[in-house]
Amino acid sequence: MNERNRGRSTVVTEDGTALAVHESGSPDASMTVVFVHGHCLAKESWSDVRGHLTTALGEDVRMISYDHRGHGASGTAEASTYTIEQLGRDLGTVIRTLVPTGRYVLVGHSMGGMTAMAYARQNLEELGGRLVGVGLIATAASGLVDEGLGSCLAHPLVSAFRTAVRRAPRAMSVSKRSVRGICAPIVRTAGCGSRRVSPRVVALASAMLNDTSVVTMAGFLETLRDFDETASLSALAVVPTLVLCGSADLMTPMRHSRAIAQHLPASRMVTVENAGHMVILEQAAVVAEAVSLLVAQTVAQTTTTALQVAL
Repeated sequence: MNERNRGRSTVVTEDGTALAVHESGSPDASMTVVFVHGHCLAKESWSDVRGHLTTALGEDVRMISYDHRGHGASGTAEASTYTIEQLGRDLGTVIRTLVPTGRYVLVGHSMGGMTAMAYARQNLEELGGRLVGVGLIATAASGLVDEGLGSCLAHPLVSAFRTAVRRAPRAMSVSKRSVRGICAPIVRTAGCGSRRVSPRVVALASAMLNDTSVVTMAGFLETLRDFDETASLSALAVVPTLVLCGSADLMTPMRHSRAIAQHLPASRMVTVENAGHMVILEQAAVVAEAVSLLVAQTVAQTTTTALQVAL
């Protein structure tokens, strides 16, 4: 059963997993922006971006963010469902439940961007119709094992960690603190760039990471390692697309964003100097401005299309 209360919702997926959702803005708004967070993060990772957008856009745009299965306040599920393919279907459930009509834009960070790509492939009929824009932030379409995050995913200790969690999830959860040592390479590469950031940003990122269970952390590593949506990227060419990355991102280095942009010649590429993988927290105002321009671009394109049809 889906529940809604004061901006907070619970959406239940096809396999019964409860997803925690945050909503803001008028439900009657003509445009909805759906934010999709990254691995070991939560919907709160978008809080600063949402705040800047609320100031800039007011009630004209509705905003929705939610926690992936196994993350934040959402329910856990079978580890076998911890795949990006399933996350794409979960996103579909959120949209069908909370955005049954009207236009919407997807904005995904890191694994959230990968989820948006998977969703778009699974729902090609939505592109250019209701799905009118996509923002891909600090993410990749393939090749994660080549560098950055790949150096962690390929590490023997990470493989041993995944095996141990699969065989004894309860025991590994109890020994969560010691497991952090095994995952330290991943944690380090997920940090901020060379720009000095506030203690609040560091605390927020650390809190979300520490609140993520080791089962969730391990469960998604394999799907990240094998992820490849390159073949389906061209489908996004029918809608305005934003590709944004920090120049100091060590987890999904700039080459990944450039590769996405090469498949989408009409996309708008934004480089945030000295920002790292957590660019949405480090430079929330810059990200919000880029998203605001994306929304404006979708509105302009939709208006142009409507005028062409009328003529």
